[in-house]
Amino acid sequence: MSAGPDGPEDRLRRFATIWSRAVFPVTSTSSTRPEFEEQLLPLARRLSEALRARSFDADAGKAVGAALVTAHCTDPEALSRSLDCVDAYLVLYCGTDGDQEDQRARSSRLQHAMAAGFAQTLRERTLAEQEAISAAALKAQGVVAQALHATEARFRAVFEGAAIGIGIADLQGNILQVNGALLRMFGISEQALRSRNVMEWTHPEDAPQTWKLYDELVRGEREHYHVEKAFSRPDGTVLWTNLTVSLLRDADGEPQYQLALMEDTTERRLLNLRLRYEATHDALTGLPNRTFFFERLEKALGAGEGQRFGLCYLDLDGFKTVNDSLGHAAGDRLLVEVADRLQSCATAPGEMVARLGGDEFVALTTGPDTEREVDELAARIMNALVTPISVDGRELSVRGSIGIVEGPAGERSPAEVLRSADITMYRAKSAGGNRFELADPEADARAITRHGLTTALPTALDRGEFFIEYQPLVHLGDGSVRGAEALVRWLHPQHGVLGPDRFIPLAEHTGLIVPLGRWVLEQSVRQAREWRERHDDAGPLRINVNLSPCQLTHPGLVQDTVDILERAGVAPNALCLEVTESALIGADDDLLKPLRRLAEMGVDIALDDFGTGYSNLANLRRLPVSVLKLDRSFTQSMQQFPADPVDLKIVEGIVSLAHSLSLAVTVEGVETGAQAEQLRILGCDTAQGWYYARPGPPERLHELALVDATG
Repeated sequence: MSAGPDGPEDRLRRFATIWSRAVFPVTSTSSTRPEFEEQLLPLARRLSEALRARSFDADAGKAVGAALVTAHCTDPEALSRSLDCVDAYLVLYCGTDGDQEDQRARSSRLQHAMAAGFAQTLRERTLAEQEAISAAALKAQGVVAQALHATEARFRAVFEGAAIGIGIADLQGNILQVNGALLRMFGISEQALRSRNVMEWTHPEDAPQTWKLYDELVRGEREHYHVEKAFSRPDGTVLWTNLTVSLLRDADGEPQYQLALMEDTTERRLLNLRLRYEATHDALTGLPNRTFFFERLEKALGAGEGQRFGLCYLDLDGFKTVNDSLGHAAGDRLLVEVADRLQSCATAPGEMVARLGGDEFVALTTGPDTEREVDELAARIMNALVTPISVDGRELSVRGSIGIVEGPAGERSPAEVLRSADITMYRAKSAGGNRFELADPEADARAITRHGLTTALPTALDRGEFFIEYQPLVHLGDGSVRGAEALVRWLHPQHGVLGPDRFIPLAEHTGLIVPLGRWVLEQSVRQAREWRERHDDAGPLRINVNLSPCQLTHPGLVQDTVDILERAGVAPNALCLEVTESALIGADDDLLKPLRRLAEMGVDIALDDFGTGYSNLANLRRLPVSVLKLDRSFTQSMQQFPADPVDLKIVEGIVSLAHSLSLAVTVEGVETGAQAEQLRILGCDTAQGWYYARPGPPERLHELALVDATG
């Protein structure tokens, strides 16, 4: 670090100074304030290094929290002030010029680590003190017993000088003597305290075994016991103690008195509760967080027979747009308001709302009748989001998608329930959002399968799990095989052979479609070369390869195609690239430019699935296509006899238009000889379908081509 006038070391020193001034008044140290600042300086440096480290180190925060206890900062207020200083000044004086939000998030994590380290060290120190107190209690037992039988003065020295609360009662529970420390703990006069019987000090928080242990002690069946016990003070507050009760016997060994030693643990308990709250609640909205929610969900799923649960998984629609346009501060205020509205929706017994993170919330209801209650809860949530939310003077409309899972307890794990709710929520979002959907096991299974396929896709290509089948393209005039369409398949280890409809959309979503499409093109072009080399008499066999819309926008499309053709030694006119009509609707010149370059090289471009979209016939004049492929929907009606005359007229019109534009027409889905003959009469050029051959291995096409060549 630099030691310049306003360098990092100087800023670090300022942070340590502010920290020491805030904490020094509540420490038990004998050091002066400047000496205490020197103790804090290395701790400040460690926090600064942890803030700027490449990866987060929670141990650094824990070590700083532990060091505070070592430095005699054992008062919970010392921790509270330290956390406030770190929150307000660590990023300001020790941060970098990077993302402030990330640094503040790391600062918050350091604060949690500090609190955990502080609590753990204080707990260990307290346990050591308790052992010392127990030893002192046993020793005091002997001293007090002797004092009762011998010297009152010696008893008084032990009794009054003890820092812990001490009380003596007879075996009937009548309080005989108390020391000053005990009176201060209860905030009551000695007379008032001595008028009470031990049996009156019950409290709702008492552990079940507390009074059982007490009965055993006064009967002489045990010598002492130790419990954590709460007492009610006269002012209505609760006093929490570590309570050790010992039996005092007379000189003959007969039970005579009971001796109680009390350590006030109220502040420590409040600190632990605060740490527990921070660990289980969302810092922004105050709602229970993911940790707390999973605890409640696990408890609900473990309920007895006849109990059910209902879960609503909410994701805000379009929240990212709010963050991107108005900033994260506005997004946070929106989330706080949404959280308040959701909280007002879940007020019945057995209902709770939690924030899982980001803009995702969950609402849980439990009981015997959740089938009805969860629907009502989802409806209340949707109604709560109807009213716009005012943020920075803007009225923001909030929409949400909800996935609902409901069922009996004991059948599923929390992770399975949340996964089902998540899948269902995305189904609601895919359906347009601003709605809720009920979980469907079959839909869940499909989504899980899709996820599994998506995960397996990247390595499937490397493992050689894809293969290509070829379906012949037949000339309707003479019945000869003119080429084939390449159709990729996936031989999945678990699911068997999968058609392109099962994995091409996933490949497009993940971006794998580009390397997969390149592989299909390489394999198909190489196969076209083998066909020509093996049997030139079969005529020029052309290969048709489908292009995904994602491939159209890839900058390497033209160069990849040129390289593949040149490496295989195949002429461009042996290749036809099929592009769906929907991919080219409204296409601008930038999208059409690579297709034009390929067409100029001699590659044929086919407009696939023609007639399935809003066909703009005027577009055909500017598209660089040479083939129209009519969708199979045009041939289905021709399976009947006589064929629908309207369909015949439509096909006849399309063929006439295509030929007038010098475009060839290919028809898909031909399944009968009657269809083939009708399409030939209408003037279609080529066809493919199960009437000729199903998709199969390349050898099958070679055999068909040989048959045509030999007549």
